[in-house]
Amino acid sequence: MFLTIVSFLVVTGIVALISWYRTKNDDLSTSKGYFLAGRGLSGLVIGCSMVLTSLSTEQLIGVNANSYAGNFSIIAWTVQSVVPLCFLALYLLPKYIRNGYTTIPEFFESRFDRQTRLIMSGLFLVFYLFIVIPTALYTGAIAFNKIFNLETVFGLTYGQSITYTVIAIGIVGAIYAIFGGLKAVAVSDTLNAVILVIAALLVPIFALVYLGNGSFSEGIHIITTQHVEKFNAIGGPKDAVPWPAMFTGILIVNFFYWTTNQAIVQRALGARDLKAGQKGILIAALFLLLLPIILNLPGLLSFHIIGEGERMDASYPLLVNRVLPTALQGFFIAALFGAILSTFNSFLNSAATIYCKDLLPSITKKQFSDKELITYAKKVSAVMAVITMIIGPLLMFGTDGIFLLTKRFAGFVNIPIVALFAVGLFNKTVSGRAAKTALLLHVILYFSIVWVFNVKVNFVYVMATLFVFDVVLMLLLGLVWKREPYVENKENYANVDLTNWEYAPLVVASLVLGLITLYTLLSPLGLASIDGNPLLVLGVYAILQIVVLFVFGRKRI
Repeated sequence: MFLTIVSFLVVTGIVALISWYRTKNDDLSTSKGYFLAGRGLSGLVIGCSMVLTSLSTEQLIGVNANSYAGNFSIIAWTVQSVVPLCFLALYLLPKYIRNGYTTIPEFFESRFDRQTRLIMSGLFLVFYLFIVIPTALYTGAIAFNKIFNLETVFGLTYGQSITYTVIAIGIVGAIYAIFGGLKAVAVSDTLNAVILVIAALLVPIFALVYLGNGSFSEGIHIITTQHVEKFNAIGGPKDAVPWPAMFTGILIVNFFYWTTNQAIVQRALGARDLKAGQKGILIAALFLLLLPIILNLPGLLSFHIIGEGERMDASYPLLVNRVLPTALQGFFIAALFGAILSTFNSFLNSAATIYCKDLLPSITKKQFSDKELITYAKKVSAVMAVITMIIGPLLMFGTDGIFLLTKRFAGFVNIPIVALFAVGLFNKTVSGRAAKTALLLHVILYFSIVWVFNVKVNFVYVMATLFVFDVVLMLLLGLVWKREPYVENKENYANVDLTNWEYAPLVVASLVLGLITLYTLLSPLGLASIDGNPLLVLGVYAILQIVVLFVFGRKRI
């Protein structure tokens, strides 16, 4: 335990020290400096920060929990994000940067009206304060509790250990977000991303050695010959993600999360130029494509090592505690702590950005100086941090797996946002009145279907159906409630270079091919059946990748 604590404190302290050193001379006295890191972020920093912001303990614990209890169908929530990220890089980011947006709700005002912007801002805040941030705190507390055995060491009840850990994580994370702005968050994210990748890879490596009684290759042999059906990413009707959901609700939710989510997109908005933003987004997409190694494989290994019967959300921490050496557990928990902090402080910073840039001027009817806005942002961040620290421990009373529970609640927010965004993007005459009416009906219908009538249909199908309903309703109402055709801005309000990255199409094509190959590999054609042939799948991929290089890269090589 002593070595675990020491290694944890050393790694965490080094990250904090480097983050302080890299940002101590930054100008945080302007809105651009505090909220957008002075529009000076590089592609690597953007990519690492985007991934780590999304990769919280909700994913590490929740996704692995579903792989432990079921199969690999849950990967749809992560790897399919490659598609919206490619869309963001090639199509949306140039529009965002050209318009000089600081927040995504600014788009809703320019396309619909100010009221729509305020409603969207409110939805984002609800989503962050009551779903995303408390979940990150709670799942982080679970991991700390299991790895450090806090209940036994300090003689606490489960509820007490979770509550105290949530408060401790919240205080440290708030310090980053409040006093460092986006730059401090992004720099610490980059460092923590590298540490997390190394630490998270150690878990399946040591688990395979443990499973094979000291032999890594024997561990590989066991998981590829026993219970191979758990590799299957093509879900059946009773799996966490039935295969039709991959092309309906989940794809829509992923488009929300990766193309309109303030906490994610804000990093790309802080890019030093369009090329850096596109590089960062596509780096993030590559990371996401490889995430099953650390988000799903440990869940499968937990099934083989721990066996059935454990509480699913406890399976990953139990695996870490069993297979990692004591000294490395401290390194791992420091990496996990970095992921928790990243999600917490990133969403806290974005929530404060939305409040100060979108809501505060409308509430007070005043124009604020940069100094006043930043002062408000720090105060609001502190209040929001306290709120999320109160809500976090309450999640222990949920009965479902924490990952799917949060996704179910998110349907109130993410579907109407992406529906309004899609209509606003591809239609020029639907008015704000039509958009707000559709939004209100969505909330009523989603609550009624999922909770009041408890319809026995997978909630992702409900999301997909309501997305179509929202879009069709807006288009129909738009025939009656029209606005003057929306004219898209062509000026460069951000004053940064808007030249596209010349290799972006090649990288996008390679990523899409990689996604298709991954699903083929994790199917009965590959690893999910004794009769599968994974080597053939990889061979076909190699040939097709050469074709992609020839088609998209021959003019650039």
